Amino acid sequence: MTDENASLPDDQQDLSLPEEEQRRRTAIVAEDESLIRMDIVESLTEAGFEVVAAVGDGESAVSKTRELRPDVVVMDVKMPQTDGVTAAERIGEDNLAPVVMLTAFSQAELVERARDAGAMAYVVKPFTPADLLPAIEIAISRYQQITQLESEIADLAERFETRKRVDRAKGLLQTNMGLSEPEAFRWIQKTSMDRRLTMREVADAVVDQLGGSSKD
Repeated sequence: MTDENASLPDDQQDLSLPEEEQRRRTAIVAEDESLIRMDIVESLTEAGFEVVAAVGDGESAVSKTRELRPDVVVMDVKMPQTDGVTAAERIGEDNLAPVVMLTAFSQAELVERARDAGAMAYVVKPFTPADLLPAIEIAISRYQQITQLESEIADLAERFETRKRVDRAKGLLQTNMGLSEPEAFRWIQKTSMDRRLTMREVADAVVDQLGGSSKD
């Protein structure tokens, strides 16, 4: 069921960040090369993050993430003890934090494994803060969206279908209304709460109005 009268965004709607997103966010850095690790910590600190732990192996990354519950984990794919992909899998299984993977050009297969493990974004070495910071923002945004959707829906198959429809609605809002991905999701979320609809119903209304009636 969709609400066909769900209004689309206009210039009067408040798309400002919620208060919880304005606090200083926390990060864990996991990289076995100390110089690269220090550079990442410096970049994150300059960007306003509080780096609560900087470690050199995947096992420590999982342990510290479980203990500190950061807003994001930046982690190299290849590390001693437990590699980054396995660590990302364990972090994802427990829904602890979004993970941004660092990888080399020659590690395409590992990138696919990392994606399957639940990594929200990845950055190819060598990288600059201009490469890393947008990837972190994307990872945090996607993680928040997925967490919100999963809290609304218990059934796994229903979660997947809802996520697919919300992704399509976000894309239409971005294309037609000039919103960023986080703004589009927040509009869907806000409309859902204001109109007492599920986010899937709001997404379906957006698709009906902006993208035709097909939801496949």
